[in-house]
Amino acid sequence: MRKRVLSGIRATGRLHLGNYLGAVKGMLALQENESYETFYMVADAHAITTPYDIDELRVIRRDIIIDYLAAGLDPEKSVIFQQSDVPQHFELAFYFSSVVTIAKMQHLPTFKEKVKQHPDSATMALLNYPCLMTADILVYKAGLVPVGIDQEPHLEIAREIARRMNIEYETDFPEPQRFKTTGEYVPSLTGTGKMSKSIEGSFINLTDDMKTVQKKLAGAPTDSGTIGGEIPKTGGVANLFTMLKLFGSESTYNQYVEDYHEKRIRYGEVKAYLAQAISAELEPMQEKRKELENNTRYVDKVIREGAQKAREAAQETLDGVKAKMGLS
Repeated sequence: MRKRVLSGIRATGRLHLGNYLGAVKGMLALQENESYETFYMVADAHAITTPYDIDELRVIRRDIIIDYLAAGLDPEKSVIFQQSDVPQHFELAFYFSSVVTIAKMQHLPTFKEKVKQHPDSATMALLNYPCLMTADILVYKAGLVPVGIDQEPHLEIAREIARRMNIEYETDFPEPQRFKTTGEYVPSLTGTGKMSKSIEGSFINLTDDMKTVQKKLAGAPTDSGTIGGEIPKTGGVANLFTMLKLFGSESTYNQYVEDYHEKRIRYGEVKAYLAQAISAELEPMQEKRKELENNTRYVDKVIREGAQKAREAAQETLDGVKAKMGLS
């Protein structure tokens, strides 16, 4: 029997390089491995846990489906769907909420961060985010989740809920593990932190053309201090070299490292090289995306059929849980 995989990206904005390297590339690798059965969703319900624009959400959730397809996710190999089309996620999340405490949810670093960002929007939906994420994963009994390292606290909650359900109700949920990718941390263009849809100017979208990529990289800060010696561990220069490692060839990366040591590096030249390397990876996806945007019937079909497949798989798990809990 093939092992199941679940991954999804919140519908809070167009996909960027961080999403692509941190999640989508891992999703593609697992899709092409015949040992796995892959379920990939657009996490549109998770998007409403913080303030959002209704009309924008309608557009973004479809855009992400198109981005998935343009990047190479194949509905013949993976179940591709929108989270809100599968009500079994939400029912299972409620059952899971009976085995986890409010205190546990309130002490999660991610919850505290979101409350600081949106102090007037600390809703029950936000508090229950990890329960719903756990249901997203375990409703398909997925043991592997290709997500960034920032999601590890939520995966620990998922493992804890799986253990408690298995002990209290004799269910057979796996304890999901994170599938790591080489680009799980893509640095922000602002010089600190990682690329994020919530931080303006920090990211490069998958739809950005060469000129836009060049402009964004040109504005990325580089240290004005003395060059030479060891490459800094943090800051603009450190981030530039991280991007080089992710997108450049090994020989080019080594050459720029040597240039830094020898105090002859030109950051403008490095950024120009990076813009070309990033654009070369994005252009095939952008061409495919144009085709998909003009084929609305096909995209509609993918969404409709993906939802049906996901509901069937999820209902099987839900029926088993309800029987174990005395609810059927």
